[in-house]
Amino acid sequence: MPAAINLPSPDAAGFGAAWAQETGGSAIAAERSRLFRLERLVPPEPVPPGAARVAGPGDRELLIEWHVAFGEEAHGSDEIAERTVDDRLSHAGLTLWEADGQPVAMAGSTREVAGVVRIAGVYTAPAHRQRGYGGAITAVASQAALDAGASAVVLFTNLANPTSNALYQRLGYRPVIERVLLHLRPDVTPQAPTPS
Repeated sequence: MPAAINLPSPDAAGFGAAWAQETGGSAIAAERSRLFRLERLVPPEPVPPGAARVAGPGDRELLIEWHVAFGEEAHGSDEIAERTVDDRLSHAGLTLWEADGQPVAMAGSTREVAGVVRIAGVYTAPAHRQRGYGGAITAVASQAALDAGASAVVLFTNLANPTSNALYQRLGYRPVIERVLLHLRPDVTPQAPTPS
C-alpha cells in the first residue's frame, strides 16, 4: 500500500506540488470525500419493511463479509475488516436491518470521542438495494448515537457516490468539509552508479 495523506481539498494541490518538487515523486488523488455533520435527524418516510437490531457475536461472519464487500466497493480493498468488526461488536457499534427475518443492511458506529460518534460502514446487500434500507439503518444508528449522549454525529461519503451524498442530506446531515486522499509515490528513476 502506498504512503498516503488525507488533506482538506484546498490544501491538496499545494501539498502535491511540494511533494513532487521535494521528492521527484508524485501525489495522486485517490479518493475525494466529504465530511457531514448531523444537524437534525429526519427519519425516512416511508420506513421500509423490517426492523433494526444491534448485531451480536453470532453475526460476526456476515459482518466481516459485508465489511470486505463495502471496502472493495468504496476503497478497492478492506484489509482490516475483522479488526473493525471485532472492535465494533465490543461496544454495540454495529446495527443490522432485518426484513423477513433476514439481515439486509448494516451500519457501524465508532466509539464516542470528545462527544463525537462517526457513522461508518453503511452497507446494503446488493440484492436488497433501492428499497430504503440504507437510509433506515443510518437513521437508527444516528439516533442510537444521540440517545447514548453524543453531542455530534458525523459521517464521511465518497464524492464519487452521488446516491449516498443525497441520502445523508435527506436524513439531516449537512456538509462540513471536503477532503482528498493523496497516494504519495517516490521517484522511481534508477540512479546512475557513483564512480569509485
